[in-house]
Amino acid sequence: MPELRPWRAAKPHVVRLADAVRPRLARAAAATKPQIARLARAGKPQVARVALPKTWQYTAGAATAGLALAAGVVTAAGPWDSSGQRTAERDRAVALGRAGGTDHGSAPGAPGRTRPAPTAGPVLTGLGGVSTVKSAPDGKALAGALDPLLKDPALGSRPAASVIDVTTGRRLYGSGSGTGLTPASTTKIATAAAALSAMGTDHRLTTRAALEPDTKEVVLVGGGDPTLTAREKTQGSASLRTLAAGTAAALAERGVREVTLSYDTTLYAGDEMHPIGVDGNLARVTPLMADEGRTDDSTSGPVERVPDPAADAARRFGDLLKSHGIKTTAPGPSKATTRAKTLATVSSPPLSALVERMLTNSDNDIAEALARQTAVATGERADFAGAGKAIGSQLRKLGLPVKGAAFKDGSGLDRADRLTPDLLTALLAKAADPSHPELRPALTGLPVAGFTGTLTTRYTDGASGVVRAKTGTLSGVHTLAGTLVDEDGRLLAFAFMANGTDGILPTTTQKALDRIATALAACGCR
Repeated sequence: MPELRPWRAAKPHVVRLADAVRPRLARAAAATKPQIARLARAGKPQVARVALPKTWQYTAGAATAGLALAAGVVTAAGPWDSSGQRTAERDRAVALGRAGGTDHGSAPGAPGRTRPAPTAGPVLTGLGGVSTVKSAPDGKALAGALDPLLKDPALGSRPAASVIDVTTGRRLYGSGSGTGLTPASTTKIATAAAALSAMGTDHRLTTRAALEPDTKEVVLVGGGDPTLTAREKTQGSASLRTLAAGTAAALAERGVREVTLSYDTTLYAGDEMHPIGVDGNLARVTPLMADEGRTDDSTSGPVERVPDPAADAARRFGDLLKSHGIKTTAPGPSKATTRAKTLATVSSPPLSALVERMLTNSDNDIAEALARQTAVATGERADFAGAGKAIGSQLRKLGLPVKGAAFKDGSGLDRADRLTPDLLTALLAKAADPSHPELRPALTGLPVAGFTGTLTTRYTDGASGVVRAKTGTLSGVHTLAGTLVDEDGRLLAFAFMANGTDGILPTTTQKALDRIATALAACGCR
């Protein structure tokens, strides 16, 4: 394909991915043709069009869009770089000569100018120039394709769905689409949009060390950066090692070699413990932590966490200061005064990168941090209740349909959260709206079917590279919300929610949701 040629000068692993996708498309197409022919001969051409959701036949109609998504966007889920975009995606944008990337010309946190992310092109494939169809899919035809799949017992007692045309924002299909259901991790789409609209893509979270005058007390002040790391390899995250080195150098300039060490977590308020209690999916919610309080070298997924992430981070900071010749006391909690002089600072990657990382890896710690930061930015109390209020308020300001929604946390771990399929699809459409480029990371961070994040092992025999979606899973709850390019090259947003799936094998429900998304991608439906 001609559009792939520039990538050979950009990143070898992008080329390998493209080369790997081509034979899969060819084999699937060859294997599918006889089945379609048999259905057609039986006088069922419409069934032949949509009845093979576990195949790749739909890619013939959207091969250009699908392969562009697969090879241009999907690459590796990292490393996360300082521009707020995956390195491979940035290189592809450069190779294609497209403008992109966030505007870092303004001060951190300032509204400034914002442009779509480099990934916006392939993510928004279907909005213009690709589709040869002027109209969106027909609602009745969509219902004929999707209604039977929504009746699958694997979807439990309360399945609901919404499909909209991203170009126009018009709803094409709905089944219980206005009903508020437990969304699980698809809540993170709402958290992403609220945080981006409140703070902007360039906003960074700063951790600092400050010296109280005349006391030789050094206070490590948490700025709410959940990606702060004490590891040697930072992958673009703010480094506690860098902060310690800068602090030690500033103290040495003052002739200070021994200090009292304290730490400040007053940026947040309320209970640090999530309502689910101690759980490997989330550390205590505090503005100061290193490596998300993980007790091993993992960077995502559930794992045992340290009991007090803030105290742990301060202790590690003290050990690093000692390695630079600064003697410290055992750290204790405190609050930096307004007279404290900043010795050194480190800042997180831009908010655009944090949002992408949160969505791709379904990172609960980042999600709760961004919810609290949204509360801070909008003047709400920075606790669970205030964060939920801030998210709802920001979505209302964006003109989104929040009726029936309830936000109890930022991650979706709280079963009291409620979102509607209509709200989820409206969020995705708003993120694609050219008048809201600041929301674009809510799309570019979505996992890609068969390749990245929480969809890496799904769609292996279905819509790989064509579906981009956020998953949501709790006991008895399974959700899927994202975008896809249909058979005619039209960009659609969808949300499928299944509550009441207790007693059903989780993989069975996930496969049922995947079949619906694959059928939607396969269905021109006109």
